Amino acid sequence: MSGRVPTAFEMRVYDYVRMIPRGRVATYGNVARAIGTKATRAVGMALSRNPYAPEVPCHRVVRADGDVGGFNGHATGSEPKRKVKILLSEGVEIGATGKIDLSRFGWVADQA
Repeated sequence: MSGRVPTAFEMRVYDYVRMIPRGRVATYGNVARAIGTKATRAVGMALSRNPYAPEVPCHRVVRADGDVGGFNGHATGSEPKRKVKILLSEGVEIGATGKIDLSRFGWVADQA
């Protein structure tokens, strides 16, 4: 971890994301609602600065339409491809359109 200390908001994001089980994903919106905010972009920014990976599995958070989205602070290039590879290794299927079927692989805490 760099010298930067995560904010209280970021810690709420990380605490929730820690609960997402292997083989499942949550959306940025699910995470935001679960921690009591509508700030989905702020959730994404918090995850892009995640100093606790892989204990905080930020790769398990995807866009509302099932698109994998960015990873490690990058929206394109090798990092999102690495996110796909990790999700596939955990058993999450990604369709030919590049999207995850959230009805099969989606997760929210009340399902735990």
